[in-house]
This record gives sequence, structure tokens and C-alpha cells, in this order.
Amino acid sequence: MRRPVDDRPDGERDAQFAAFMTGGVRRLYRVAYLLSGDAGEAEELTQHALVRTYTAWSRLDGGDAYAYARRILVNLHSDWWRRRRRRERPVPQVPERIAAGPDPADAAVARTSVARALRQLTRRERAVIVCRYYLDLTEQQTADELGVALGTVKSASARALRKLRVDPELSPLAQQGAS
Repeated sequence: MRRPVDDRPDGERDAQFAAFMTGGVRRLYRVAYLLSGDAGEAEELTQHALVRTYTAWSRLDGGDAYAYARRILVNLHSDWWRRRRRRERPVPQVPERIAAGPDPADAAVARTSVARALRQLTRRERAVIVCRYYLDLTEQQTADELGVALGTVKSASARALRKLRVDPELSPLAQQGAS
């Protein structure tokens, strides 16, 4: 099979990819962090996803580059999880965080509680919750994204939500959202 020829000048293609990165790298990192629960692994997942996206950039002309990169990210996370490589990866500086809400400390506590609660879920449950509620995908889109059956998404989502509802650290967050 012959690959399409990219007739754009390298500078133009690189500029388009740089523009994509400017708008998408933080979103990809957040997804990677929610999937992995580890800042270092999230950074590596994001970097690898961007490298693979760049190598496929000529084939993405007119396509949804963010969806492509996100799919690569989910697949990389699944591959890394299967290998069960768990080792500490130091980073030179702490990743930038965006404080949402009036008190950054409250927002940090909420993020930490949610991240901790997500780490208590199985890999599949965590991936389903991230796709459904963080990326706001439909059940069918989530099934397509993860390469599983629609029923698997529904059952994993129900199990995960049941676990999250009884988590004592998330109860104050649920009460804040209701008021």
C-alpha cells in the first residue's frame, strides 16, 4: 500500500503541527494523568503520543488530530499497563497546574481526592470513566475509543460509579456540587 505524498513544505507542516501542539498538549497531558495517576508517566505518554501523531501528520490532513492523538494515548497507556512497568521517573520540574475555583487549595484537595479515587478503580473502569466523564464521550464513542463492546462500557461504568459513590473522600465534593 502506498502512503499519500505530503506535498506541503516541511515548514508549513511543522507550523501546523506546532499550532496543534500549542492547543492540544495540555489536554492530552490531563487525559494521560487521569489514566495513569502518575505525573512522570503522564508526561512520557503525552510525549510518545505526540511523536506518533507527528509521524502520521501527513495522513491526518483534514482529520481530527486531537482524536487521533488521544486514541494513541489510550493505546499506549493500555500497552504500558499490560507490561506492568512500575518504576519511578523523576522529572526536572513540577508540571504546571491550573487552579480552578476561588481557593486553589480547595481545588487541589478536590483534584487529589478524585485522582486517588480513580487509582482505586481497575484499569478498564478508570479508562471508561475518563472517556465518559472527562472527555465527555458517549457510550458508543467510549466503546470505539477503547476497542470494547458497548455492554462492557455500560457495566464498567456502573461498577466504577458505584465504587466512587461510596468513597468517603468524595462525599464532601458531591455535597458541594449539589449546593
